[in-house]
Amino acid sequence: MKITRTFSLLVFIALLANHAFAQDAKTLRKTSRPVHTYSIVARDPESGQMGVAVQSHWFSVGSIVTWAEAGVGAVATQSLVDVTYGPLGLDLMRAGRTAEQALEALKVADQHPEIRQVAMIDTEGNVAAHTGKKCIPDAGHIVGDNFSVQANLMLNDKVWPAMKEAYESTPGDLADKMLASLEAAQSAGGDIRGKQSAAILIVRGESTGKPWEDRVMELRIEDHPNPIQELKRLVRLHRAYEHMNKGDLAIERNDVEAALEEYGAAEALFPENLEMKFWHAVSLVNAGRTEESLSLFKEIFAKDENWVTLVQRLPKVDILPKDESIIKKILSVAPGNRKKAVK
Repeated sequence: MKITRTFSLLVFIALLANHAFAQDAKTLRKTSRPVHTYSIVARDPESGQMGVAVQSHWFSVGSIVTWAEAGVGAVATQSLVDVTYGPLGLDLMRAGRTAEQALEALKVADQHPEIRQVAMIDTEGNVAAHTGKKCIPDAGHIVGDNFSVQANLMLNDKVWPAMKEAYESTPGDLADKMLASLEAAQSAGGDIRGKQSAAILIVRGESTGKPWEDRVMELRIEDHPNPIQELKRLVRLHRAYEHMNKGDLAIERNDVEAALEEYGAAEALFPENLEMKFWHAVSLVNAGRTEESLSLFKEIFAKDENWVTLVQRLPKVDILPKDESIIKKILSVAPGNRKKAVK
């Protein structure tokens, strides 16, 4: 009976997948895109976050390979790509299928599974991966606990084992671990053709119903001589701006101390960014700590005098105090000691 029920379920899923393929063929099917690459799909069991990270010698790899939805799962579809494995895999997992069931159904419906390489993970941490027998060597995958690494058209067969080792041994959050996996792949030889683009996509484990909040991180390097290093830079920048956003929300709550903490964290991650320093300084003023703000304002004004003009505009919208003595003190550290009356 168990075998019969399992077979019936797979038949049902295959029929569902065939129907979906037929319905979406005109708008979704983009077969045989030569996106040979290495990637990782993974889930953080503590936070529940799920994600995909990828690098390839192909333009805009993230627009084709990476798929993820909060409360559903994540998919990487590569090699001679059928893009529909991404959205249809998510459709099936959203309908309650496991990653294994979703992948099996789509393989049954695919006329050429032998040229595909696909990995999926669902919200329970179930992982499924497939490397077709006609993927260009070196090619292979490893399924681990809450993750899968996969690669094809690699310089050697050490790439995906190196990815596994890096993911398992690297501390940090999901982004840290997936980036380490990509770096390990490149260090082991990487794509035989070289480097061009990279991407990372991370979603929440549970959906809030607000897609703009459910996507924790979505960054792409479309074309770059060192895409992984550039992706790492953007991840750091993303984290800095997350602190800025939290600081802004704290300001809205009139929690100036919390805002100062968040702006300071952002500035530490991206010290060369003048805007982060500026809002840090503004928050100090609003906390009654104008003297502490002056060194920051002085540095900012020396590099770009447009910020001097902005200081004079902010009292009008209640972002700086409507106290002429305070504004004059701030402007006193500007180049040429620019002092203008606050209107």
